[in-house]
Amino acid sequence: MHEHTVRATIASGTIEGFTRDGVHRWRGIPYARPPVGPLRLRAPQPVQPWRGVRYCHGYGNCAPQQRMYTMLAPGKYQPMSEDCLTLNVVSPKKQSDSALPVMVFIHGGGYFMGTSATPIYDGAALARKGCVYVSVNYRLGALGCLDLSSLSNQDITIDDNLYLRDLVMALRWVRENIAVFGGDPDNVTIFGESAGAHAVATLLAVPAAKGLFAKAISESPAAGMVRTPEVAAQYATRFAAMLGAGEDDGADAVMAARPAELVDAFEELIKQGQREMLGAFAAGPTSGTGYLPEDPVEAMRSGKGHRLPLIVGTNAEEANLFGRFLKLLPMSEPMIERLLAEAEPEERERITAAYPGYPNQKACVQFGSDFAFGSAAWQIAEAHSRHAPTYLYRYDYAPRPLRWSGLGATHATELLAVFDVYRTGFGRLLTAVGDRRTALRVSDDVQRRWHEFARTGVPGPDWPTYTGADRAVQVFDQRPRIEFDPHAARREAWANFSLVSR
Repeated sequence: MHEHTVRATIASGTIEGFTRDGVHRWRGIPYARPPVGPLRLRAPQPVQPWRGVRYCHGYGNCAPQQRMYTMLAPGKYQPMSEDCLTLNVVSPKKQSDSALPVMVFIHGGGYFMGTSATPIYDGAALARKGCVYVSVNYRLGALGCLDLSSLSNQDITIDDNLYLRDLVMALRWVRENIAVFGGDPDNVTIFGESAGAHAVATLLAVPAAKGLFAKAISESPAAGMVRTPEVAAQYATRFAAMLGAGEDDGADAVMAARPAELVDAFEELIKQGQREMLGAFAAGPTSGTGYLPEDPVEAMRSGKGHRLPLIVGTNAEEANLFGRFLKLLPMSEPMIERLLAEAEPEERERITAAYPGYPNQKACVQFGSDFAFGSAAWQIAEAHSRHAPTYLYRYDYAPRPLRWSGLGATHATELLAVFDVYRTGFGRLLTAVGDRRTALRVSDDVQRRWHEFARTGVPGPDWPTYTGADRAVQVFDQRPRIEFDPHAARREAWANFSLVSR
């Protein structure tokens, strides 16, 4: 495996990366000052320049989280630290005559876990096909995605929406530096999956992000992640109490706590929030603040969001993963009934009627999928398409081992296509029983469209935009096709569901 080093000089200094497999890679480049000490829970500050050459061969730390979420390979874990505001760049070794489109990836993980160092997010396959690929770390959980600003006092200021501020800071870094790597600062596409997809959709409504990206791809955005300042303050007070503090000394407590204590208290807060159905998930953006004036879907609907081309979609069987691993979704009759207890009887009736056979298991799982992901994608497509080109997809493809295991086209499986995993060792295992050609065909289709979209804003001439008139959906499967409003009853059932936005 022949490697040689490669250097680049950016605004803050010189960085050294390495070249392998036809791409240059720089890892762990800081895009902001470490948010530690007095900078904890504050908006990110510009990176400080360095002298000499900074060695960027290895990934930076991931944000503090439960250690089990940081596993990169059996027995290998990504180190974590509050000093985590770094990004990675992959560019083709072969010089291009013109500046390349830039694709900036925001990882998922429910706003409390994840890292850009996850092997699947390497991005070399995308870069080799003609783009500059950037992946970003941002602050997670209590240190970045839980709004503790209501605990601020005379001596301690805590800023809101920290992780959104981190992402905007990273996009500013891209704007300022990406030309050095052969990228076009005026042609940046942000894309993300799950919480990362939710962050992408939210950035469409962040005034400070205006002009920092030109297109957006939101893969399985989650619903119920936006809170009002009132709900955020309730969570903050509870969180302070878990650290043994009251309203008055909450800020001191969160500033004094060790990262591990904050991570543990946050886990407890999530469990409590689920039991008591506070209305929005504990982590995520707070709207109705100076930084995020409006709920993102409302901003899209009224035309106040950034009117940029958007791809949004979901996978056919989102919830299966959660039934197996993370018990976070309403997928059983008791949970669903508890969720709908707040709804008007006719609303409850309308929603359950959209799931024939309810409360059988299949209907309950479909309900969980739509509650968490389908409803968000439909609402975003309906709202954004009023003012900007919008493309909706459904990813149905699953090789036999995923179908046999009962996972099917579950949450995150489209990433296997986007990042060309079916051409790697792990992907070969998944396609060992005769699915290889199909898997590669689906992968090529998804990647071609993502690339075309990043280049031109249109994911191919045969994928019509989503409009209120016909609601075209691109289906990715063994046989790709366009369907028109395929889940009308389910889409309409969630159209005005109050809990989602409560």
